[in-house]
Amino acid sequence: MSTQSKNVAAAAASMSPSSLLAIENEPAPILIVDAPLPGPLSQGKVFIQYRTENLRILPVFGKGAMEVSPRLGHVHITVDDAPWHFIDSSGETVVVVGLPPGSHSIKFDLANPLHMVIATHTVRFIVPDTTG
Repeated sequence: MSTQSKNVAAAAASMSPSSLLAIENEPAPILIVDAPLPGPLSQGKVFIQYRTENLRILPVFGKGAMEVSPRLGHVHITVDDAPWHFIDSSGETVVVVGLPPGSHSIKFDLANPLHMVIATHTVRFIVPDTTG
């Protein structure tokens, strides 16, 4: 096999499925949530990165979005067990500022387009006292 053929084969093997074609028997979605970034946290700002596997984060909702492949979804984000949550459908870093010093938690619920929770991950952290 030529070097070019090996390079093409390696590239094809490492590519994720096309978002233009339906995927049969899709594997279960996975939610991966990182710890808060230490730099901003040392200043009292919470920056948390997350990502998914086998699901695309997009602002698409409703019954029709359940028929799309690869799967679509979003995250519900709850701060400190509040009775409410906000939705992120960007897939970008989640930023929370203004928390008082002390122990906190942020729960990420991976949800389908009908807001049914697929996976959950809670991040616990301490906001330092930055007043001096």
